Amino acid sequence: MKLTVGIAQFAPVVLDLHDSVRKACRLIASAGKQGVRLLAFPETWLPVYPVWADMGSYSQWGNDAAKKLYARLHGNALEVRSPEAKRIAEACKKARVHVVLGVNERAGKTLYNSLLFVDDKGKLVGHHRKLVPTFGERLVWGYGGGEGLRAVETKYGKVGGLICWEHWMPPARQVLHTEGEVIHIAAWPHGKELHQLASRHYAFEGRCFVLLAAMYLERGMFPKDYELRHELNGQPEVLLNGGSAIIGPDGAYLVEPVFGKEELIAAEIDTQRAVEESITLDVAGHYSRPDVFELIVRRRRSPSEG
Repeated sequence: MKLTVGIAQFAPVVLDLHDSVRKACRLIASAGKQGVRLLAFPETWLPVYPVWADMGSYSQWGNDAAKKLYARLHGNALEVRSPEAKRIAEACKKARVHVVLGVNERAGKTLYNSLLFVDDKGKLVGHHRKLVPTFGERLVWGYGGGEGLRAVETKYGKVGGLICWEHWMPPARQVLHTEGEVIHIAAWPHGKELHQLASRHYAFEGRCFVLLAAMYLERGMFPKDYELRHELNGQPEVLLNGGSAIIGPDGAYLVEPVFGKEELIAAEIDTQRAVEESITLDVAGHYSRPDVFELIVRRRRSPSEG
């Protein structure tokens, strides 16, 4: 089956939930008008990837500015069942677009790094929380679980996704390979070389199409009253330089990485290629050894996850 897939390589309205939701809805509508049937957003696009987690004084114990910034992010994070989430769902339905959206998710007082899968009828069909926040991110997000580690069924085949360094977690990759992904969303903050390698490897290993979704973000896009603004002064003007790309099931680029600008990146794919490329490699089928290896996934969400 042929369809057009796309990546929204745009900046959110930084640290502003309501305006970011409005921008997301505009982008979804625009993508739909251009014939995109599946649209991916980068990691925690809404309302921004927390670049401050590995920058400057955020990790200092008792830092009042850091506390206020966490509270600000918390207040502008998305609750899964909220009016803002409903507006995004309605935009998907109106545009007839399947969307995979990276969000800072609020659940009680804890935040999670999540991917939300919304189908073209506006239904939430998938909800994955990043299993392990990386390094400084652990001061921002809680640990996710196995409940949402699934590929969702669409009319175009199964669609799954992983977030950032989950692409270096072999069991997580294998779970989604076994689920039978045809299209995979690789959500990253930016598409530097190692992220390109991991995404191309995933496409080759899983014999699936990969949408490498990366963010473009400039220093000047932060609000004037940003709590750690003085620490931005020594940073480059472009904090996250994009790098979104579309990769075929043989690991080759269909769309080379796009750097340095906001853009809707799109390409037509033929899902049959995911089957064709599996003639030589199917890590969940004829190239697996279930008599030797066994993978167990605990699907229940723990009470600590909220």
